[in-house]
Amino acid sequence: MFDIKRGLEVLRQNVKIAPDLPGVYRMINQKNEVLYVGKAKSIKKRIVSYTHVEKLTARLQRMVAEVESMEFIIVENENRALILENELIKKFHPKYNILLKDDKSYPYLAINTKEKFPALRKFRGTRDKNCKYFGPYASATSVNEVLDMIQKVFMLRSCRDNVLNSRTRPCLLYQIKRCCGPCVNKITNEEYNQIVEEVMSFLDGKTSQIQENLSQKMQEASEDENYELAITLRDKIKALTKIQTHANVEYLGLKSVDIIALATKDNRYCIEVFFIRGGQNCGNSPYFFNSKEEISPSEMLEAFLSSFYTNNMPPKEVYLSEKIDNLEFMENALGVKISTFNKGDKYKLVNNVKNNAISALERKIIESKSIEENLKEMVEYFDLPKIPQRIEVYDNSHNQGSYAVGAMIVATPSGFDKKAYRTFNIKSPDITNDDFAMMKEVLKRRFDKMSEENKPDVILLDGGLGQLHAVHESLKEYDLRDIRIIAISKGEDRNAGKEFYHQQGKESFALPYRSSVAFYLQKIRDEAHRFAIGTHRKKRAKSMMKSSVDDIEGVGPKRKKELLNYFGSVEALKEATLKDIMKISGISKKTAENIYKYFHK
Repeated sequence: MFDIKRGLEVLRQNVKIAPDLPGVYRMINQKNEVLYVGKAKSIKKRIVSYTHVEKLTARLQRMVAEVESMEFIIVENENRALILENELIKKFHPKYNILLKDDKSYPYLAINTKEKFPALRKFRGTRDKNCKYFGPYASATSVNEVLDMIQKVFMLRSCRDNVLNSRTRPCLLYQIKRCCGPCVNKITNEEYNQIVEEVMSFLDGKTSQIQENLSQKMQEASEDENYELAITLRDKIKALTKIQTHANVEYLGLKSVDIIALATKDNRYCIEVFFIRGGQNCGNSPYFFNSKEEISPSEMLEAFLSSFYTNNMPPKEVYLSEKIDNLEFMENALGVKISTFNKGDKYKLVNNVKNNAISALERKIIESKSIEENLKEMVEYFDLPKIPQRIEVYDNSHNQGSYAVGAMIVATPSGFDKKAYRTFNIKSPDITNDDFAMMKEVLKRRFDKMSEENKPDVILLDGGLGQLHAVHESLKEYDLRDIRIIAISKGEDRNAGKEFYHQQGKESFALPYRSSVAFYLQKIRDEAHRFAIGTHRKKRAKSMMKSSVDDIEGVGPKRKKELLNYFGSVEALKEATLKDIMKISGISKKTAENIYKYFHK
């Protein structure tokens, strides 16, 4: 039992030496383990707040009782404190921090204004100072819809630079009025840049201004008897009107806002985020978290904001369903305006997001209960020592021994943990036609890197007794006392629902036909199969793309890399002219001719 008086004395001693400056502090226990990492505008004042034990939750009171020492890091400002706090939380995984596993990255739209004819592209990754970004969008589907709409209305080019530079006649997109043809000078640079400005204004939500400009241009074209241009402008106006008709009116006044709401039930939490950009709803995304004990809404939302906006670009404003305690600090750290509302239209918007969070949480709880019931049945049928918290499912995929891969997926009581999925390229070429040997290699490589944190309770294999015995043989040098290995083989007539299950030292059996637990095991087995097949196809496609260049005389690994880096794909290389190929440094005229002739026999 920890002594809270001892912890309070440690805090009071540290108050005397703590800096009255922005920074990050660490609370450490007797075993030199980091208990908590926190940030503050004034480290000294934040530590003082922990000495008022009566105001702390039971969780934080226990933390104070365990504190043996503290460490401080002074930083320049709140923003740097926020970033450093996240880095240290990921490094130490402190016991009393709210550990939010959020590594999602969202797609954006980007346009490089320094290009001669800028194109709008989907974007993820490190940002370029020459680009202007729009988003985030909740999914790739949302981005594709916007790109398609912009191509129809504004006719920006969508081709890659090498295609743009190599074309001698307009492509099909120009013929169907989905591109304005900058590749063959069907539009001047000034006219194209005007369209780019219109696109950026549209993405910023200035649709009414664009419509006014288009209407004026249409009128001028009509007066000049340029009826073809007038019809094109009229079609653009119609398309923009249609977009506005389908837009949610309540979002029209919002330029760059994230609306974030929290729902909680039985120590389960759902945080729903709606992305509003330029008056358009760019989609929404729910985040689910569990805790062994109750966490205050303020603490949960503050932890989420810290984690979420370290990985994603913050908007200009954030609307929250609940107030947070360290409001001023978070606003300064993120550089955004954070607001909550008690009435009015914006309150209704936030309340709608709150209702979405409640609904998503209720669905998640029902789904989790179903999984939990299936896991309890697994304990009975397979004689497991406890309800499994981590099930690893393995499968192999190859094409007559070529492009062989092994795949591992992870199922938990909360569903599939896709961040934990792994693929294994089979390293031994002489075993790629032997499923048993492939599985032995995959499992051995997995167990060599196993830790207590990622140790499975159950390993599920797609195979029969032969697969099971092969795996046990390959893992005999490892400690398998707490791990159950189960193989699942096709049943009678390969009928789903009639599979047989095999464990070492036990008689094989089938689960009750069409039972819930049987469906659950089929589902996770099929997920492993889907993941393995998908990985195999990607590897095969990548290999096939490279191999078509390997056969060209005079093209070795270095030149192959240069060609693919310059043109982006083999398809683009096929379309390139001899002149384009000769532009690459180190490619002689003779080699360029060999490459060109190879694709134009």
